[in-house]
Amino acid sequence: MIELLLLLILIVGIVIGVLIYTQRSRSQKQDTPPPPPQDPFAASSTTDTAGDPRALKAGDMIDWGTERTWVRGTLRLSEGGYVWSEHFLEVEGGKRWISVEEDPDIELALWTGRPDLTMVPQGKSIELEGVTYKLEEKGSGSYRSEGTTGLKAQGGMDYADYESDDGKLLSFERFDHGNWEVSTGTKIAAGTFTIFPGS
Repeated sequence: MIELLLLLILIVGIVIGVLIYTQRSRSQKQDTPPPPPQDPFAASSTTDTAGDPRALKAGDMIDWGTERTWVRGTLRLSEGGYVWSEHFLEVEGGKRWISVEEDPDIELALWTGRPDLTMVPQGKSIELEGVTYKLEEKGSGSYRSEGTTGLKAQGGMDYADYESDDGKLLSFERFDHGNWEVSTGTKIAAGTFTIFPGS
C-alpha cells in the first residue's frame, strides 16, 4: 500500500514538473520580440534575387518573369587577383550571357553576341550604330570553363570593354589568341531575375 502511494506521488510530481517546464517555455517564447517591420520599397540588393548571382553555375535555371532559361556553361575569368564570371544562357539562334563582377559592388550585365560585326578594339573610342563608346578597361587574363562554353577546360583570354555616356556596353573578347568576338550589352539590376539552382 505504501509502495502504491509513493508511486502515485512520484507520478503526480513528474506531471507537475512537465507542466511547469511547458509553461516556462511558452512564456520565454512569448518574451522574444517579433522582428522589426521591413521597408518593402527599400533599395534593392543582391538578396532580391532568389539566389546569389555570384553563385550562378551551369545547370541553374533563370526566371526573367516572362521567360525562363538555363545556364549552359560558365567561364571563371581572372586577371591578377581580380575574378569575374560569364554565364552562357540557353537561347535559340544566338549567343547570350550574364556577366557577374564585384568591383566592389556587384555589377551585372546581359550580353548579346554580335557575330555580324568584324571590328577590333582600336583606339579610345568606337562608334557603332550611331553610339559612341569610350574605352573603360582592357587587359589579358586566364579562364576556366565549366559546362558547355565552346572553349577548352582552361586557357588565356584578352578583352577590351567600352561604355557609352548613356550606359550602353560594348565588349571585345578573344580566347587562346583566336579572333575577336564582339558583344553588346546592358547593365541589369539585382532582382531582375530569379535563380533556381540546378541539382
